[in-house]
Amino acid sequence: MFAIPGKPPVTLTPAAVRRIRALMADGLVQGLKIGVKKGGCAGMEYTMEHATEVAPHDVVVEQDGARVLIAPMAQMFLFGTEIDYKTSLLESGFEFRNPNVVEACGCGESIKFAQQ
Repeated sequence: MFAIPGKPPVTLTPAAVRRIRALMADGLVQGLKIGVKKGGCAGMEYTMEHATEVAPHDVVVEQDGARVLIAPMAQMFLFGTEIDYKTSLLESGFEFRNPNVVEACGCGESIKFAQQ
């Protein structure tokens, strides 16, 4: 749908690659599907789910054996995003470094994009 020739819309850090590959290890999960939806105090939230199939309009990004599927509505919001996976004593999860975000709420659960 949206694309810059020769450039993937998102990139993955080595930690994110390891985590996504672990999710895909059983063969049932085809990748990590990422989207956005309205919600939260800043206006939009990321969504993530285990993808068991690739939808016709998903953008598929493969890096070092890890696969990310980007939902059609989210594609324009994610260009240039780096996805990382962080682990600490209290929590672990994916972290998005998205240059299109102009504002985030204090809890870190929702974001606002420049195009909104």
